[in-house]
Amino acid sequence: MAPSLKPTFGVAIRHVGDINTLQLAVVVLTFLLVTFFDTAGTLVGLANQAGFMKDNKMPRVGKALASDSTAMLVGSVLGTSPVGAYVESSAGIAVGGRTGLTAITTGVMFLVGMIFSPLLSVVTDQVTAPALIIVGVLMAQSLKNINWSKLEIAIPSFLIMIGMPLTYSISDGIALGFIMYPITMIAAHRGKEVSPIMYGLFFVFIGFMWILNVG
Repeated sequence: MAPSLKPTFGVAIRHVGDINTLQLAVVVLTFLLVTFFDTAGTLVGLANQAGFMKDNKMPRVGKALASDSTAMLVGSVLGTSPVGAYVESSAGIAVGGRTGLTAITTGVMFLVGMIFSPLLSVVTDQVTAPALIIVGVLMAQSLKNINWSKLEIAIPSFLIMIGMPLTYSISDGIALGFIMYPITMIAAHRGKEVSPIMYGLFFVFIGFMWILNVG
């Protein structure tokens, strides 16, 4: 059977009081930023693939983030790996999955699959690699919507595109693009078109990169 949750269940709650130093506070903040920006980037990418984006805005994004954060919280209490949105969901979207019924069906199949968990040890990387390559191809289809003729748009987009695979982190890739975007827009004399939120995120991501790599 699948491993028991007994050794990890509730451990996070019992040790909340141990976050009593600056170093641990920085670690918690880093995990918060990484999780938030990973989730935001994944949700936007999946919503765009599913055709839910309207005027470059994701409808009901608040509910989506609330659902994801609740799952993260429950997962941490159970002591499992993060329970959140993953880009692999694009495979389900590609074959027609558009509603919550897709997630429920997948969850039920995972419960059934727990019975066969020992068999997963025989599944090698060579078996899973083709599926992940297909997922990457599906996600890359959105690149056609980028205005590559405008360098102030293309450069940040390119940094995001190469930053994610090279750093093995969605949040790091997003950080590179969000830091560069205001700079390229100002260089192109289009700084007034950048919203105050983007300028605020510029400093947030500068701090994020500093905490992650120096702090």
